[in-house]
Amino acid sequence: MEQVKKSEAEWRAQLTPEEYHVLREGGTEPPWTGEYTTTKTRGIYRCRACGAELFSSDTKFDSHCGWPSFYMPLAEDRVRYLEDHSFGMTRVEVRCARCDSHLGHVFEGEGYPTPTDQRYCINSISLTLVPTETS
Repeated sequence: MEQVKKSEAEWRAQLTPEEYHVLREGGTEPPWTGEYTTTKTRGIYRCRACGAELFSSDTKFDSHCGWPSFYMPLAEDRVRYLEDHSFGMTRVEVRCARCDSHLGHVFEGEGYPTPTDQRYCINSISLTLVPTETS
């Protein structure tokens, strides 16, 4: 996968201030405010910054946490993981492998009835949903 490298000025010109804050500065949108939190539309979720295909609606589930939740990415090479020690806790940050934008965090062992027992808690503002075409 070809890497996307842009200057901070280029990212600021491309993204809204809210998108920039989450994607480039590691911010978080408030819970229950994102456009994809409860959507059931089938399709592929892409990185809002670079367009990389990251998650499928087939792996999206209702976690009732306030953000869209997936139990796995489309492929492991689509995301990268960083240890995050902010807010006095240890978490695993999820970033786009193509452009290094912040997406959210992944949690394990929470007891959700999913095949992986993982919850990729992803900011809606980090994603763009491309609906599956129906014939």
